[in-house]
This record gives sequence, structure tokens and C-alpha cells, in this order.
Amino acid sequence: MFNDGGILQLATIMVLAILIFGPDKLPKVIQDVSGVIRMIRSLANSAKQDVRSELGLEFKDFEFEDLNPKTFIRKQLTENTGLKEIRSSFDLHKELNDTTTTVNSKKGEWAPATMPAATRTPFDADAT
Repeated sequence: MFNDGGILQLATIMVLAILIFGPDKLPKVIQDVSGVIRMIRSLANSAKQDVRSELGLEFKDFEFEDLNPKTFIRKQLTENTGLKEIRSSFDLHKELNDTTTTVNSKKGEWAPATMPAATRTPFDADAT
């Protein structure tokens, strides 16, 4: 939410803060705001700890970030369905290399694979 701010936005906020609160009250306002932020963080952390303790041992690996729909779907697809194994089994480069080249068993050299004439598709000049 606040990660996309740049130097210009920060400078604008600083100038507005100096104009609104004045240079003499600004340090006190910054201390108060940082104290409120610390208090909100501590309340959030204690609420997370309370929820984890109430869930019990079955949910010891529970992460609140998993409640984000994008994270939840990504985690379910990769962990439960074995998407990593499926993705690794489809190695297109390996399959292309296997079908386009063969090993000449007599010389041990690589040579282009040839298909029997009966299995080749006939060339149609009008179709291309």
C-alpha cells in the first residue's frame, strides 16, 4: 500500500507537515505518530499470537499471509497437486532434441532422425 512512494511524495509530505504543524511542534507530532504505529503493531502481533494459541497444535504452521487469495491459490496448486512434478515432466527442449536427433550406433555420432515415408504428411503447396 505504501511501498510505491518515491522521494517526491516524501518531500511533499514533509513540506506539508512543516506548514501544518510548524517546525517547533513537528518533532512531538512525529514521536506521537511513531508511538501510535508501534502500539498498533504490538496489538496486531498479540492478536496473531492469541489466534495461533486458540487454534491449537493442528494449525502450528498457520500463516496469516496464506489468507491472501493469491497466496492461498498458489500454495494449494504447487503443494497439493504436485504441479512442480508435472511442470518438470514437460521438458520441451529435451523432447525436441530426442525427436530431431538420434545416435548413429555404428559411429557414435549424432545424426538427424528420419521418419519412414509412410508416416510423413504429404506436402500440399496450396495449404501453405
